[in-house]
Amino acid sequence: MPPHQPTLALTPIGVVHSPWLDKRSAPRQPAEARDVCGRIELHAGADLQDALSDLDEWTHIWVLFWFHLNSSWRAKVQPPRSPKKRGVFSTRSPYRPNPIGMSVLRLDRVEANVLYVRDLDIVDQTPVLDLKPYVAYTDAIGEASGGWLADPATDTGPRYAVEFVERALVQLEWLRPRAAVDLEALATSVLRAGPAPHAYRRIRVYDGYSVLGVKDFRLRFRVVGHTIQVFEIGSGYRARVLADPHAEPTEQTPLSVHREFLAQFGEG
Repeated sequence: MPPHQPTLALTPIGVVHSPWLDKRSAPRQPAEARDVCGRIELHAGADLQDALSDLDEWTHIWVLFWFHLNSSWRAKVQPPRSPKKRGVFSTRSPYRPNPIGMSVLRLDRVEANVLYVRDLDIVDQTPVLDLKPYVAYTDAIGEASGGWLADPATDTGPRYAVEFVERALVQLEWLRPRAAVDLEALATSVLRAGPAPHAYRRIRVYDGYSVLGVKDFRLRFRVVGHTIQVFEIGSGYRARVLADPHAEPTEQTPLSVHREFLAQFGEG
């Protein structure tokens, strides 16, 4: 920003607790994070708990937050569904002069200074700047244009159904209480947007199937019509790493879980 411009000081009112631990894994819109749960914890003091009075009467809320993992901005960016670069102000990109984000989230309940939310597309530990109720009669504008998203060359879909089948169902149930991440929610959020590799999706295509990387796990899937079937889950660690008793995990799921997983299901 030009140095002669005045600056503003903002004080976060809270923080997001989310299953999305980094920018790469987080979905691009709340609609792609359907039913992903998390919470917003307001900071103690400053009467913030009193400020939440009556908010639980609303089903949806606007959350304004700070893209804290971004240290620079770009005048033009290439959104996930655009075939070319666009001016950043015509996008929802986090690479903004002032990295302010906003999301509409479903509000489950409010307990003391904590808001429990769904459709969460915000990265863990994100600072929250403000909360506002979503007012349907004024915030939803039916005749609004779609901008460049209405361009026929833009990838606006299709949206895919995602299901875990066969061996993956058994593996998912085994991992559910042991893994540090919700593999089903994270994978579903990414794969709903489509099975094609993209800079925002850790997907590799092989002969007859594809693999999605979700944190330190690898999910093998195939496409049947407009349904993506996840048929097997594997560890993202190489055998030599798991065999090293001094190795430390780079993700939050302990290596011991990966070793037990391979002992239970093999390498696939």
